[in-house]
Amino acid sequence: MPEVYITLEEAAELEGISYKGMASRIQRNPQNYKTQKESRDLEGGKDRVLITLSSLSKMARKKYKESEKINGGDIIIEQRTQEVPWYLDVDLNWYIESNKKKYYEAVELAKQIQEFVSYGENDRTAYADEFASKLGISQRTLYRYAQGYLEASAWALKMEREEGHSFDYFKPLSLCRKPKMTHTFPSLSDEQKALIENIWFDKTFASNLGTIEMLYEKFEEVAEEREWDSYPSIKTVARYIKYIMDELRGKNAHYLQANGMREFKNKMMIKGKRDTTALAVMEFVQGDEHTFDCWVQYTTPNGKVKAIKPKLVAWIDTRTRCIMGDVVCENPNSQVLKESLVKMIYSPVGGVPKHLHIDNGKDYTSKTNLGQDRKERAMLEFDSETKGFYRSIGIEEWSRSLPYQPWGKGQVERFFGTVCSRFTKWMASYTGTLTGSKTAGKRQKDIKTMLERGELLTMEEFFDLWTKWKNEKYHEKEHSGLKKDREQYIKPAELFMKAPEKYVKAPPPREYVAMLLMKSDTALVRNQGIQKFGTLYTDYELSRYVGETVGIKWDIDDVTKLYVYTKDGKKICEAVSHELLKFAPKVTQEALEKHLRNQKRQIRETRDAVEQFTTPYEERVAGATPTVVGGLDLTVRGEQEKIVSIPQDKEYREEIKTKGKGKSTKTEETFYTQKADDVLEKLRALG
Repeated sequence: MPEVYITLEEAAELEGISYKGMASRIQRNPQNYKTQKESRDLEGGKDRVLITLSSLSKMARKKYKESEKINGGDIIIEQRTQEVPWYLDVDLNWYIESNKKKYYEAVELAKQIQEFVSYGENDRTAYADEFASKLGISQRTLYRYAQGYLEASAWALKMEREEGHSFDYFKPLSLCRKPKMTHTFPSLSDEQKALIENIWFDKTFASNLGTIEMLYEKFEEVAEEREWDSYPSIKTVARYIKYIMDELRGKNAHYLQANGMREFKNKMMIKGKRDTTALAVMEFVQGDEHTFDCWVQYTTPNGKVKAIKPKLVAWIDTRTRCIMGDVVCENPNSQVLKESLVKMIYSPVGGVPKHLHIDNGKDYTSKTNLGQDRKERAMLEFDSETKGFYRSIGIEEWSRSLPYQPWGKGQVERFFGTVCSRFTKWMASYTGTLTGSKTAGKRQKDIKTMLERGELLTMEEFFDLWTKWKNEKYHEKEHSGLKKDREQYIKPAELFMKAPEKYVKAPPPREYVAMLLMKSDTALVRNQGIQKFGTLYTDYELSRYVGETVGIKWDIDDVTKLYVYTKDGKKICEAVSHELLKFAPKVTQEALEKHLRNQKRQIRETRDAVEQFTTPYEERVAGATPTVVGGLDLTVRGEQEKIVSIPQDKEYREEIKTKGKGKSTKTEETFYTQKADDVLEKLRALG
């Protein structure tokens, strides 16, 4: 190979010393350095001193070769542009995980190939033969490794200039074997692949849990219809489906087609995690209902004893995970929810929450609770009389979970799972998770026989056990969620009591809440009273509102009385249900006399009101001088005979009738006497 000469300045930079230091080295040991002079014809001045690259140290020669690669890397790439190396597109982490041994062997080999490539002495052929023998490979293989290494170095330098970070891992990868191409499926044409995908992801086929055998049966039918000369076996089709599901990540698409959007959102859709530590205690409270997975003995209001699965209504503080306002019943309704909220706001572990996040069920979204129709999802602004129970007790905001999206209230849903695994499984009447997807999760129990033997807990006994478990086991046990949030206190009750950030709002008076707990409705006032629950409710004050719609409230534990209010919220009366107007044989004289007195009182007060409203101003004001004589005629009419109104008094009307009868008899007798006289006169004239 011809000698390469460089200037003393370049040599000094490669050796990492000054120009003067390099000149001193050559002057002290001229036999170790091969130099020559180059004239500066155009520039003028003294001749330039050049030195051979082989005279420099090994480190300097390596630096020179690296710099030459930077300058000549693109030339090397241009000479080998027939195809892009495979390692440019490979995922390094995947390759290392799949071929750890081969990769790290290539890393060690790359160091040795670097040494061979950097060799610049004479007799390179002999050196290559010796180097290949040391590595245990042929000289041809060594040159092939060196060629690939240099190409990888050029690509690494090129990518480093473009991307700004190192790609030195190309060098060991160039010494590795190219990964075998998989998932090519040469026996499947594009049309056949499309057909397999169409059948496998068909909504009806997927929802019916179609199998690969069913798919291949349909595949063969279509192949015969289209007269394909050949088509792959069922094993190839199965491998292609596995490739679609695993490598192309088609599982989500197949799950959506098989189970529908609702189930896909529930099980497969990505969810976000809320930062509960940013909340204050009682700032955000979630509520829901849960059916226990066990049976208890329940006595109905009519005395019948039966077995039921009790239902829990509870509220959970999002920050502390404390359970509040918990009540157990047979079937929750809006009234039960009100009672549970009242229990929460007056409990030591509880209070008035700032924001209430409720379930989408009709019990939570009733008009009495929301103050608006449940079809309106957003919280609307109302006046104080129509804002609903939630806001009437002091809750500033409320929100609703979207239908079939339970993750919106994930904490309370996870709590119900804890209840099942840590509480109800201890019950002898446990029959398995209600929402379990597997039949094996259901436990077979003879609940009817257990009820007859008295082996079921009563509702009261069950609630006592539940309360004890909640207070002693759940609230006083370290909570994993609080640990993950890195809370200072990791027990729900302890965090509730000791957390410095707490939303505090005074609850309303108990008397006011007691009134809010009453059920409310509107009713039409008839002349008999208010008809409700098939019973008539009456009170004298209702007589002023006949024909009007009023608001009513009643206590669900005492329906003998209705509290009646005007549209403006003013109390009218307390209407009582009692049988005043029974049939004649059963009516009491006292009740009838009272009813007649009330009727006369109503007429009298109504007449007084008419007289008051029709009295002129002059007569209303005491001492005022009348400005006109006579009454005020407010009508315009034509001239006609005066009509006299006959008084309605009974005695007076009877007297008039009597006088009329006498006058009519006298007039009739005079008429017949006159007629008789006229006839006699005519007879005398004739004869």
